[in-house]
Amino acid sequence: MQGKWIKRVLAVVAVGAIVAGFAYALREKPQLVDVGTVTRGPMRVTVSQEGVTRVREVYAVSSPIAGHLSRTVLDEGDAVRAGVTVVAAIHPLDPPLIDSRSQAELVAAREAARAAVSMAEIDLKRLQSDLQFSRDNLERATALAKTNFLAQSALQKASTDVEVLEAQIASAKAAIELRKAELASAEARLIPPSDPNRKPEASCCVHLTAPVDGVVLSVFARSEQPVAVGTKIAEIGDPRDIEVTVDLLSSDAVRIAPGSPAEIFDWGGDRILAARVRRIDPAGFTKVSALGIEEQRVNLVLDLDDKDPRLGHGFRVYARLTLWQSEDTLRLPISALFRDGQDWSLFAIRDGRARQVAVEIGQMNDEVAELKGGLADGDRVILHPSDMVSDGTLVEARQE
Repeated sequence: MQGKWIKRVLAVVAVGAIVAGFAYALREKPQLVDVGTVTRGPMRVTVSQEGVTRVREVYAVSSPIAGHLSRTVLDEGDAVRAGVTVVAAIHPLDPPLIDSRSQAELVAAREAARAAVSMAEIDLKRLQSDLQFSRDNLERATALAKTNFLAQSALQKASTDVEVLEAQIASAKAAIELRKAELASAEARLIPPSDPNRKPEASCCVHLTAPVDGVVLSVFARSEQPVAVGTKIAEIGDPRDIEVTVDLLSSDAVRIAPGSPAEIFDWGGDRILAARVRRIDPAGFTKVSALGIEEQRVNLVLDLDDKDPRLGHGFRVYARLTLWQSEDTLRLPISALFRDGQDWSLFAIRDGRARQVAVEIGQMNDEVAELKGGLADGDRVILHPSDMVSDGTLVEARQE
């Protein structure tokens, strides 16, 4: 009898163990999750963009005449003084070679000019003869007018004739000078470039001196060569007066004001350089991104508060500009956020379970977001929630 009771007890224990095993196997297991915390502290929203350094005032030295440039002796980096250092020397162009047809035309023009001079001299002689005759008539008329044998009007006419002829002689002399000048011009056009009798002044050159004190930034025309009017020869500036230009999306540029702080990093040095926004251009431009998207961008000019002598003209840098900043704000990791329709949501941990909470978000950067409502300081949230986590899921913080 006792053996039967023992068997029954063992059977009950075995059944209980089986039921307990099934209950343990089917129990709800907590999901391991990464946990973050809502905290208070400083927060800053920035935008980083590649920029280029440039000398604030760059002066271009250009050719004022068409001529032949002598070889430039200056190199990039050479120091120059305003009005003293000769940047370039330009010789005026030699006259072109004359072909047989042009020479025949120029010879004919020279002979015509000579004939015109002869005609003008003959006219002058004729007028001088007429003037002498008119003066003799004036003397006779004056003598007769004193004895009242000649009318006063006749005397007046004789005087007028003399004055008219004198004016015509002056005009004839001017015409002779004009014709002689035309002859000289025609003869000058016949002078060949290799004429040994050319005046030394014809071979002088125009010296271009540095407009300001500074350094040669670049040389565009180094070898001896012909240049046209306005040809750029070199650029000069002061590399100590450096600024940075950055182009931002217009939507980011409107959030920045002149005087805003900025940082220059990844320029090759081992420290970050402080800068400040000096100007935001009033007009934007269209730029195609690397993905082929047209973007409206705006140029910003930054002044360096902390300069480094190793930075020169046209160096690549990266600028970090502050769009928004707060010294004390409620913040949470952005990796906890996800979209639920049009609203931001996250999973908060309450009593060991995940609870979906809608939150109001303000500013955001790459790490944290400004929390305006929905949670309090110190609340724990789930980072990078997976599809295994939903409202009410039992969760457990993953041990690092």
